[in-house]
Parts: sequence; structure tokens; C-alpha cells
Amino acid sequence: MKSRIAAIDVGNDSIKAILGELDYELNIPNIVAIDTEERPVIGIEDLNEKNPLEGIHIKIHSPALKENNAIYRVGHLATKSNNATELDPGSSKSEEDQTIIMLLTTLALDAVRDENKEFFQRNKNIIDANYTLGTGLPLREVKEGKDAGYRSKLMGSVHLVEFLVTPKYKGLKVNIKFNDVKVYPEGFAAYINLVMDSDLKVINKDLIDKRIVIQDIGGLSTDIAVIKNRNVDDDKAQGFNLGVSESLEAIREEIRSKHGVELDSRRDVVEIITKKNDRNHIMVKGSRTSVHDITDRILLELAKKQYRLLRNTWQKNSQTEICYFVGGGSNVLKEYIKALNNSLDGYNIDFFEDEKESIWMMANAYYKLIMDFTRKTEQKKKAKEPVKN
Repeated sequence: MKSRIAAIDVGNDSIKAILGELDYELNIPNIVAIDTEERPVIGIEDLNEKNPLEGIHIKIHSPALKENNAIYRVGHLATKSNNATELDPGSSKSEEDQTIIMLLTTLALDAVRDENKEFFQRNKNIIDANYTLGTGLPLREVKEGKDAGYRSKLMGSVHLVEFLVTPKYKGLKVNIKFNDVKVYPEGFAAYINLVMDSDLKVINKDLIDKRIVIQDIGGLSTDIAVIKNRNVDDDKAQGFNLGVSESLEAIREEIRSKHGVELDSRRDVVEIITKKNDRNHIMVKGSRTSVHDITDRILLELAKKQYRLLRNTWQKNSQTEICYFVGGGSNVLKEYIKALNNSLDGYNIDFFEDEKESIWMMANAYYKLIMDFTRKTEQKKKAKEPVKN
């Protein structure tokens, strides 16, 4: 069976996926809610006119899940549920059902597309899909050896995703198998993306032999990779249970108690903080209202903790030349960290001004790495083939 390339970053805020030969991208909020088989839909006859990503309603059967054969709302649809769950601080990405649910849902959404009718085998409403997956885990989990268990959960099993009341795909079932799964440490992936192109050729010669620190701020954790001699220094690499989720949750709660406004998810908070116009403003009873006092206080507190991590890392690696802040969390904290650095130590730090580049950095890196792995595997196969006369 033909295998399709998938590079998936299961971020705490959302899933970023690059599929095939760079022919499809998916970005889905990382939110799930347990549901029932029949969900009421207004205008059920118009279901197929709607966007599938707005109404993901699925049943998953997978040996990789503790809770098997459960039914879920996923992404935007889940935000409308009272029982929606987002990953909790302190949890391990590799051990959470939610990580697998999001991963399999993403692949199923790709497999059912009309564009893949010729690629994957279809028998009536059943699609057999095979993927070569590149994904990642926080450095802390890789250092604890959790990547092997995570990989084995996915490999060697068939995972069934059944679309229930989902626009366009209702009644379709996808059997997902993996040709191979590569799990990369997130800090290393960020470095690869900084210095290499999609063929893993060096594009940033200025950086290649520098001593670099990469501080990747995510939703639940922060990874700090120390790069020396073109490699991640395993002994110096560290992972911390410090992300932006708790702060976003605190902002959401304070907005609720102070202004009586209920925000659906942490993602709504991120939008308020990062939007181009009317940043840090919400609508209260139809009036535009500033929440600057709440966001500034809570985010500055978190930025101070992140700055402390930077300072401690730099003290232990005094010959560091530059620190790059990457990830969705650094996007939220950028202005606060810059202000602290200007008034305190003045380290040589940098951010990605291109918001998309920073948020999609991991997915891009996994894509480069899994494409390189696939190319090398193909070359080895060809080298072993007998020469025809």
C-alpha cells in the first residue's frame, strides 16, 4: 500500500499538520468533548454544505487509547460543549488519550478528502490509509524515554476513525495504519528548522557553528535546547512544566468573574491578546471594554518566570551567542520578554516576527526530517535491489 507523508505537531493550543507533498495543511484547536452518537443539528439536510472542520464528530476504535470506542466532538465543535477538555499542566503529551485522538482525527480528515481518492484504497464507505508520520514530544519526555512507548502505541495496530454527524463525511470510516513513525525531540526540531531547508541543506550559515539556545515556550511546557557543534547537548537540554496554559486559564477566569463574559477556550484568550486590531479588548454587553489590566499583570508574571529560565541557562552556558524564542507561547509573551531584557540583562535574544513561521516551526521541522528519512529509506531499498542485466 502506498504511504502518505504526515508531519504533525500536536500543540497544546492546536494541531498543525503538513500532509503529502506539501499539498495540504490542517490547523485544528486541540479540544475534545465526549459526546453521543446522535448530535442534534439545525438544518440537517444542509449538513453537506458546511465545513467539515467546523463539525468534527467521530468515534475512534484504537488499541492505543485507554478509553476505546468513545465518541467525541473535536476542535471548533468541542468548544461549544460544557464538558470540553484541554490538556492540563503537568500532563505528559505521550500518555494522554487526547494526543492520540487529535493525531488520528487529523489523519482521518486528510484521508477522506476527494483529492486522495486515487491514493488510498476505498471500498464503499471504508478507506484504508497508510501514513509515514513525523511528530515530536517535549524534550523532557524524550529524555525520560517516553518516545519509544508512544511510537509503539501507534505502530503495529489498525486505528479506526468513524465519521458520525460530520459535514460531507458522515458515514465514512478510515482504517489508519503506519508504515513508520519517527518521534523527534522538540528542541532539536526547532534547530533543524532554523538552519536547514526542506532538503536538509544548510541555509543559515551564520548560525550553523554558533552556540545557540532555543527556548521553546508551549502551552504546557518549556523546552530549552543548548546547541553546540551542530548538535543538541543532551546533558544541558532541559524541559520544564511551565507553559502559557495556566496563565491563559487565569485570564479567562478573571474575565469571567470581573466582566461576566464566558470565553469558550484558551484559544479565545490568545486571540484577544494577539489580534492586530483592538488587542486586549472584549465586548461586554455590546460595549468595547479593555482587559489590559488583567492580561498585563498575569502575562508579565509568566514572562518573569521565563526570563529566569533564560538567565539560569545563560549562566550555565556563558559562551552562548544567541537565544531564539520559538513556539506559540513566545508569540504571546514576546513584548513582555523584550521589555524585561531591555531593562535587565540585555542578552542577545531573537523572536520570529512572522507569526505563522513561529507557530508552524515544529510542523515544518518534522516535515523536513520525515522527508529526509523517507528519501534515505528509498535509497537504501534501491541499493539492495539486484542489478538487472
